[in-house]
Amino acid sequence: MIVRVFEDKISLSRAAADQASAAVRRAILDHGCARIIVATGASQLDFLDALTNAENIDWQRVEMFHLDEYIGLPITHPASFRKYLLERLIHKVRIAKYHLLDGSGDPGEVIRRVGAALQSAPVDIAFVGIGENGHLAFNDPPADFQTANPYLIVELDEACRRQQVGEGWFADISEVPRRAISMSVSQILKAKEVICIVPDARKALAVKLCFEGEVSPMAPASILRTHPAAMIYLDSESASLLSPGTLSALAAPA
Repeated sequence: MIVRVFEDKISLSRAAADQASAAVRRAILDHGCARIIVATGASQLDFLDALTNAENIDWQRVEMFHLDEYIGLPITHPASFRKYLLERLIHKVRIAKYHLLDGSGDPGEVIRRVGAALQSAPVDIAFVGIGENGHLAFNDPPADFQTANPYLIVELDEACRRQQVGEGWFADISEVPRRAISMSVSQILKAKEVICIVPDARKALAVKLCFEGEVSPMAPASILRTHPAAMIYLDSESASLLSPGTLSALAAPA
């Protein structure tokens, strides 16, 4: 795992999009297609904007998988991650092959169907973020590091649900669903490359917990430290609580 720190979220997002677009082009060149996992949420907005404006990506050769989704939330709701992906990625670049998690249907059937498609071939790149409680996807602490299932039905903790209110997706915590479908930690780690986008001061404590504490289910994203090709993109605010020693140890080589 390598950490890169940028002055602000815009420069962070552009640098992450440069790496992501190069990885997508390389996968297409190597084996004719790129299989990607895509995160959602406020932290990913600038990154996805930069990525969808990248040149020379044959999006018709990209197969996209959905990282997580609320259970019981209609696609018309502003917080729907299916709506988010359709508007900010799929329709924008015209991805033809994608697998969305329909949280308003039968979650068991969705998990079986999308999970089978996901495990049918290796994943080239996973785009992820880190929650204010350290979650990876919707794997809140204590996260299940052991399951081999590609997707899980999870209970969302209060910190996670309050984050969704704080980001403006819901007016009140009572509106935030209590359950979600989430890609498992073990499945995320199977991606050949992981690009983790984590801007903003509100993520600083989680970043410190995940990258200076122990690798632990209580800090789910800490598991990224075990991945051989994970790149963590921080801005000056999200990196503000990391010690100089940690930053030096995890920094990308010059």
